[in-house]
Amino acid sequence: MEETVSRVISDIEDLRGNPEQAPLSEQTLTDLQILLNNSLSDSLYDELPSKNLSPSALIAPIASAMDSSPSHHSLLASDVFLSLLLAPNAPVFTLFTPISFISFLRSLRRSCKAHSSPGPGQDASQNRKRKRAGAGRSRAKNPQNDYDSTDTSSQHDPKVLLRVLEKLVRVMDLIHLDRFPETLRSLIQTVAEIPVTALDVCGNTAHYSKLLNLCSRLLREILKPEHGEPSNTAAEVLKSLSSLVLMAKSQARTFALGFVTSLVDQCDGVKKALVNFPRYLVKKAPEKAEPRALAVDSIMEVVRVLGVEDQIAFVKYVVQMAQGKANLRLLAVDLILNLVTSLKDPLGVESEASEASEAWGMWCLEVLVKRCSDVSGAIRARALSSLAQLVGLLSRGERTSMVLKEFMGFGKVGDVNVEGTMNDMLRRRCMDDKAAVRKAALLLVTNLTSFLGGAIDEVVLKTMGMACSDPLISMRKAAIGALSEAFRTFSSETVITEWLHSVPRLITDNESSIQEECENMFQELVLNRVCRAASATSSCIVPSNGKMKRKSIGNEMEKLFPNGTLYLLREVCHGEVSPWVKKVCTNLGKKKRMNEKIVTALQNIIKVSESLWLSHSMPIEKWTAPPGAWFLLSEVSTFLSKAVDWEFLRHHWQLLDKHEVECEFKSPILHKNASEEEESTEYNTVAWASDRVFLLQTISNVSVELPPEPAAELAHNLLKRVEAFNMHSTETGLKVDAHLKALKTLCKRKASNLEEAESLVLKWINQVLSMASGIIEKFISDNSDKKAESSLFTPPRSGTRKGSKSVAMSKSLSKAVTAIYTVGSLVIVCPSADMSNVVPLLHTIITSGSSGPKLNNLPGPSTSLQREAPSFYIQGWLAMGKLCLADGKLAKNYIPLFVQELEKTESAALRNNIVVMMADFCVRYTALVDCYITKITRCLLDPCELVRRQTFILLSRLLQRDYVKWRGVLFLRFLLSLVDESEKIRQLADFLFGNILKVKSPLLAYNSFVEAVFVLNDCHAHNGHRESHGSRKESQSFSIRGTDEESRNKRMHIYVSLLKQMAPEHLLATFAKLCAEILAAASDGMLNIEDVTAQSVLQDAFQILGCKEIRIPSTRASSESADIEEEGGENGSAARGKAITQVVKKGLIQNTVPIFIELKRLLATKNSPLIGSLMECLRVILKDYKNEIDDILVADKQLQKELIYDIQKYEAAKAKAAVAEAVVGTKPKSGSNHSPDVSKNLTKTQVQAVRQSMSSNELPSDSRVASAMADAAAAATARSVLREINKGTGTPPLGSFSVPKVKSCTGMFNSKNVKRMDVIKSVRKRQSFDSDEEN
Repeated sequence: MEETVSRVISDIEDLRGNPEQAPLSEQTLTDLQILLNNSLSDSLYDELPSKNLSPSALIAPIASAMDSSPSHHSLLASDVFLSLLLAPNAPVFTLFTPISFISFLRSLRRSCKAHSSPGPGQDASQNRKRKRAGAGRSRAKNPQNDYDSTDTSSQHDPKVLLRVLEKLVRVMDLIHLDRFPETLRSLIQTVAEIPVTALDVCGNTAHYSKLLNLCSRLLREILKPEHGEPSNTAAEVLKSLSSLVLMAKSQARTFALGFVTSLVDQCDGVKKALVNFPRYLVKKAPEKAEPRALAVDSIMEVVRVLGVEDQIAFVKYVVQMAQGKANLRLLAVDLILNLVTSLKDPLGVESEASEASEAWGMWCLEVLVKRCSDVSGAIRARALSSLAQLVGLLSRGERTSMVLKEFMGFGKVGDVNVEGTMNDMLRRRCMDDKAAVRKAALLLVTNLTSFLGGAIDEVVLKTMGMACSDPLISMRKAAIGALSEAFRTFSSETVITEWLHSVPRLITDNESSIQEECENMFQELVLNRVCRAASATSSCIVPSNGKMKRKSIGNEMEKLFPNGTLYLLREVCHGEVSPWVKKVCTNLGKKKRMNEKIVTALQNIIKVSESLWLSHSMPIEKWTAPPGAWFLLSEVSTFLSKAVDWEFLRHHWQLLDKHEVECEFKSPILHKNASEEEESTEYNTVAWASDRVFLLQTISNVSVELPPEPAAELAHNLLKRVEAFNMHSTETGLKVDAHLKALKTLCKRKASNLEEAESLVLKWINQVLSMASGIIEKFISDNSDKKAESSLFTPPRSGTRKGSKSVAMSKSLSKAVTAIYTVGSLVIVCPSADMSNVVPLLHTIITSGSSGPKLNNLPGPSTSLQREAPSFYIQGWLAMGKLCLADGKLAKNYIPLFVQELEKTESAALRNNIVVMMADFCVRYTALVDCYITKITRCLLDPCELVRRQTFILLSRLLQRDYVKWRGVLFLRFLLSLVDESEKIRQLADFLFGNILKVKSPLLAYNSFVEAVFVLNDCHAHNGHRESHGSRKESQSFSIRGTDEESRNKRMHIYVSLLKQMAPEHLLATFAKLCAEILAAASDGMLNIEDVTAQSVLQDAFQILGCKEIRIPSTRASSESADIEEEGGENGSAARGKAITQVVKKGLIQNTVPIFIELKRLLATKNSPLIGSLMECLRVILKDYKNEIDDILVADKQLQKELIYDIQKYEAAKAKAAVAEAVVGTKPKSGSNHSPDVSKNLTKTQVQAVRQSMSSNELPSDSRVASAMADAAAAATARSVLREINKGTGTPPLGSFSVPKVKSCTGMFNSKNVKRMDVIKSVRKRQSFDSDEEN
């Protein structure tokens, strides 16, 4: 050992003379460590004086080794340094210096980071790569760190690091750092970094856990009073640990949170720092969604361990924070949700403490309600979703739910204002511009519905129904959930109606998950509800004496089937709901999700209704089943045929068949009873007919399960009914179709094989066709004979004879109508049937009264059947249309006749039917109908709303299925539907243009926009926009020509609807096309500006260029980034917005401003009234770019001066006119051309000037007052305009202007009265928008 001591002292002595302190070698450090481990430090200290060395001479070379050596060498030096301090009888105060301790801490950091740098063969993350690059840059600046670069491959034992940390814990008892605050701060920061940087050094979980334990012990040692004031030290420790607390989930974060929460048991100074720590974390919380959520979790971990008073103090802080900046408001909303859900008794219902402890939950709820109307969409969405979660949580307890109801205003009947405020807020949020806000509002409505037991505002209910058609899938899902929850908890008629009209239609949605949700909700809320209601009701009804009215029996039925079951059934068969119900039932049946209980339930409802009717001694011929019961049974029986009771069907078939004949030709008009009985008779007739139709459909569905004999008997009865042709006219179509469908199915059941079945079907079809042809021919002949006979009698015949003849003709007409409809239905049932005998008859009917050719050997009517028998005439066209669908040759001959009749007929019913047939022809014979599409589009302007709506829907479907293309005038004619008189058509048009076409044809609006401007104004004054389709009269009918306010508003609504479909790049291109094809054309003389329609086109162009929908402000991307953040991906949108802004500036430089100036000069020479619209448009355009006006007009400063001066003069004149109108008592019109109130811009100087001018005369007139105020307001407006443009530079009064003074710039030239035509021509030669022409 003496040799070792001598070697160490010799090395230290050699290093003493070196001017630059060199580090101890690794061998010397090893020798020193051996001596210290063997407790031989005393012999070392005894030898040092002999060499004239002090103990402190050891520290300098060791510190140099810790600073500049490789990591393993440096760590060994650190171990030796701590061992020297821990040696027995060591002079600690001599050996310890702040500089040496800083070197030790630097060595400790480097030892952790050096190992964590990934080598070439290691799989490292991007974050570590960035750190490695940063370290490389720092090494380039500090050559002394070159040791680190050579040490990346060296692997030192993690036990050495753990040993060093263990010794450091022991050293903390020997040294006091209260005298060295910087050293203490450096130590705290180093220890806080170790859990993150030393993760790879440890190698396994056991070593890392031990390392975290040592870091915790170190931090606790640091918090002792001998190292400084505990409150200050704790604040520094918590500040250093904040980065760990706010980082992503990891072991380091768990360690930091565990240590921080354990400080609650420390002294008062440490507790004080801990209480302030959550507020510090609030300020350091990131703005991104996921890191912010982790920060909220960390903050709540700390808040939970605080005392009640400290927790309430933090709640107050969060409430105040909710009034701050946007990021703080968003964080406050997140914190409030966690505070209320995590802390105990937020509403103060479980304890009787102070008022503060009772009220803090209310403060939080008030903040959330206020933030639901925040300016930022992201904050509104988070506040609504948080409030929805709190409603769901607080509604679980009885006492908390009572307090919550009182807070929201639903607990007190008299407090209407709060409830109204809540409902108003929900209405606004359900119609918010942001999808995330609407979705959160629907979630809140769902939870409120469950909480309040279904009491829901009708407007909110309607809004939820509209949300089911939202373009976003998540919105539609949320709307389904909200409406279904309302239906589930509250079975009112309004809720049932809204649900049935909104949810079942989603069965045709493109998203399969929405279809499945629709099926699930229908099965739960409709089918299962009907099953439960029917199973809970006994079919046995106690007989009652005396007759009752229908309403009384209906009320009794409502009691037997509660929860709106009967109303639900009635709405299910509604005309707008039944198609979707059929589709839902079909999907459920194909998936085998139908339960036989629904069949039993529906049969039970019908039986109970019949028994109840008979028990009150009511006539059975007036009984009808509950509306919707037979309809739903007919749909479910398709897939549950075995569950239907045949005896039940036979009983009701006999009942309906027996009593229907009695009311065949009875009419409420012939029997003049009381009004109530007339309504009852009419209701019974329609209800019996519909019940019979649905019963026949049910029989047809279950006919496969029928025994052969009942099937044959039923088929015979049905055939007799069909051959009688005496079905009631109100439901002729449905009844005939049901009879024929059931007959066909029964024939297949009766036959033994397919061939026999086909022969049976053809046999009875030919038989029925023969009888129908005879009836039709007889009616045509009788009609001709009657007219011929009546023409022989000059005096009128007796009234009695005429009346009996009329009744006979009515019966004959009804029979003929049924016969001709049956012919068309037979073609659908069997397209291969021989129709050669029927075609001539139908030709005679549809050509009656026309000058067209007649077929030979047919009794043609002398007068038009269209006037004498319109229903028969219309059915003739329908039957011919069905024949044409089955026969292509026939269609080729008769389609032109259909188009001709569509143009000339005055019957709206016939036009509607022909439009439907033409749509079917377009699917079957696309090439034949394509040339007639423009004539079909004329029905979009039909005087009948039904025809317009039907045409719009049918053509939209054909366009979506690509049977018709968007070419020619088709798209331009569809635009008028956006401003149709009917609200339903406008809604359909908005959905077509805003949702369907925006996805299917995104360039359609852009490509046709400029042409639409000319067509809507019926302008033919442009050389390049000559009309090429149709006549001038037809183009006028599809225009909105006129300069009146209504016409301009309609056209502007169409333009705005098209602009909303365009992407930002298309908006830019449309802006350029409007300038090039309209404004530039007008300045070049290609567009005759003296023409009225051309002036209207120019005015529309100015309004479009000045509207907000076409502008792309430079702040668009940044303003929306906060709202997009919740959905993710705001960076791409922001970059795209900046790029578009640059292109907009370039377009303005090249095209817009020169064209505007030249056009303004042209209009000024002609004294055109359009100058005002031009200047207003130009002012709006340059208002968004007032800071870039120098760059936009950099090539011509004189042009810049003229433009600014013109805008200033226009603003001054407009302000003067506005003030003059205000003084004389005339209120200015609220239009887009009016600027804001100029009276607010008057300074004290202008006010004094006004008073002086008014005091010049004792009794000034109104005109003088107006003139004085107008002059002052004009001066104020002019100064404000110039101040904006010159970025705050003051300007002299208006009267001192000889030449407008603008911001000086080098290279400015002055050229007065020089035409700018060369600028215009040069701009037009540039091909900046070639891509637009390609599109």
